[in-house]
Amino acid sequence: MSYFSPRLPHLLTRADLAQLLTPTYTAANGVDDDEALERMQKAMARPVLVEELYQSLSTALVAARGERTEDQVMDKLSKGVQKRLGKMKPAPATQALLALMVRFNVEIGHAPEPLRATLETEKGRALLRVGFREVGEFLAQQLLK
Repeated sequence: MSYFSPRLPHLLTRADLAQLLTPTYTAANGVDDDEALERMQKAMARPVLVEELYQSLSTALVAARGERTEDQVMDKLSKGVQKRLGKMKPAPATQALLALMVRFNVEIGHAPEPLRATLETEKGRALLRVGFREVGEFLAQQLLK
C-alpha cells in the first residue's frame, strides 16, 4: 500500500516514531521513560509495526488534509515532528490503545507469547485496527497543530 506521501518515512523516521510514542507507552505500561524509549525503539525495528503505523497515519493525514496540498501537509508534519520531539503527551488511554501496547510488547518479547493468540482472535484484530487508527489520528492531530 502507498503512503499519504512518499516523503512520510523520511520526515517521520522510525526513531521519531519511537520517541513520539514513548509517553504513550510509558503511561500504558508504567515503566520509566528510558525503558519505554528503549522498548519503543525495539518495536520500531519491527517492519510490520512500522508499516501499520505509517498506514494509519497516512489515513489520518488524508482526513486532515482539507484544502492543503500534499507538500503543505508534509511540510507542516515535518515542523510538527521537530516541535513535538521530547514534548509529546500520551495518547488518551482506550481499550484499543492498550491492545496496541500489548501488541508492541508481544513483538519485542516483553509479554507472554500466548497473548499473540488473543490478539489474533476476531475481537483482538478489531481492537488492534482501532488502536492503530487511534494512534494515527493522535499523531496527525498533534503533529499538524
